[in-house]
Amino acid sequence: MIPKVLAIDLNLEDAQHSPVPLELWEGWFQTWLSILDPQLSSHDAYEVSLRLTDDANIQAFNAKYRGQDRPTDVLAFAVLEAEGPAPPEPPEPLYLGDLLISVETAQRQATEAGQSLAWELAWLAAHGLLHLLGWDHPDEVHLAQMLAQQERLLQAISLSPSVSSTH
Repeated sequence: MIPKVLAIDLNLEDAQHSPVPLELWEGWFQTWLSILDPQLSSHDAYEVSLRLTDDANIQAFNAKYRGQDRPTDVLAFAVLEAEGPAPPEPPEPLYLGDLLISVETAQRQATEAGQSLAWELAWLAAHGLLHLLGWDHPDEVHLAQMLAQQERLLQAISLSPSVSSTH
């Protein structure tokens, strides 16, 4: 059975507005999970919390949880990495964790690279999802593998980095 995203909790509390409609976010995560086919459990449905925020808010989270008092582009808090006893098999959908993306930082990075904000947000979301699924990049080899996987995920949703494809 193809895994599906049953729920995307999109929180726009600290962002002006989402440059990407909720339906696109849902489609992207659905496509990515179908490609990645996570073997996390017997579940075939997953939930991800996505919060689009600003630099000040993400800086507070970065300082509190990573000890780095500066803004960053994306933070991923994987539920499956939590310390402590494993919970009993949860009801569907399986909650993977929380992603926070700074729209301000994403916009700066997109502008500097000459690409669309939508592409940058998708790139960051794919990166965060990989972290939620256990990927990491402690060295150059693992970073190269993760970046190749991100590229594969972006190609699957046919999103171009060009500025003309902002939505």
